Amino acid sequence: MAIDESRYSGLQQFLLNLLSLLTVLPLAPYLNRYLPQIVAGGWHLDMMVAIILSFLFTRLLLWIFKPLIIPAFLLVCGVLVFNYFTDSYSFANVLNDYKGVVQGNWGAKDSKQLDILSLYPRRVETYRDKTVRGIKSRVDFQDSVVRNFSVRHSLEDFDEYFPKYGKVVRFLSLFRYINTHFKYVQDTRRDEYFATARETILNGLGGDCDDHSILMAACMQSIGAQCRIVLIQGHAYPELYCGSKEDFEAMKQAIITLFPRPAVKEIYYHEMKGSYWINLDYTARHPGGPYMNDKVYALIEL
Repeated sequence: MAIDESRYSGLQQFLLNLLSLLTVLPLAPYLNRYLPQIVAGGWHLDMMVAIILSFLFTRLLLWIFKPLIIPAFLLVCGVLVFNYFTDSYSFANVLNDYKGVVQGNWGAKDSKQLDILSLYPRRVETYRDKTVRGIKSRVDFQDSVVRNFSVRHSLEDFDEYFPKYGKVVRFLSLFRYINTHFKYVQDTRRDEYFATARETILNGLGGDCDDHSILMAACMQSIGAQCRIVLIQGHAYPELYCGSKEDFEAMKQAIITLFPRPAVKEIYYHEMKGSYWINLDYTARHPGGPYMNDKVYALIEL
């Protein structure tokens, strides 16, 4: 009888430990959404901190009263099930967050682009011609149609990650909508036409590369982002200001987590005097995608 009781006690302890582990696995990424980003030496450590805190929480429950781990497990699962039906943070997000941490720490690389922006900054910043003036004059970020369009689509995706990444999720949600809905339509053969963001919105998001750049930059700026437009050989594209190296690392992790398909393998950026900018071109499926070429001849500050 003593042997049977010992086996029963061992099995009971195993099941409680298993429940503890199954509680930690979904609880850690859920908790991680509310922790600030922790970056050290290029490593994103906030998920590790969340795992440790979740583990300590389950250990505390087992120490106070072992059966408490059962309602804790059911509560965590219940919240995720509820979120699944309310289209909020659920099981798919848990898996995606773990993938994002792995990809951010071991997968995606940074790729700084060397071009005339860094080699001849004074020459670029003082460059003025008809194209530069024409594009700059059409960035209408204070227009009500532009503002309302931008606010609406900045709230469309990733809202469950706002506690983690803050305003960045608004920028990335807006990028995603424009990126997936913009369709290329070329100008007439003889004349270059620069459409305002308002015009492009009203025509159903059609236009050429400079129309897209104006649209993206104006929309982003209407919700508080800082953008610029870069002119390269045969093309124009918008860039989003990330800030310092630390801000860039935070943006990078958000992009990797929120744009998992296909997995982000490399983040392309420009850096001048400690300021980081990433590509928002329609040719890339995620912010910070590859540049078409590095033959930059003008930089349009907005």
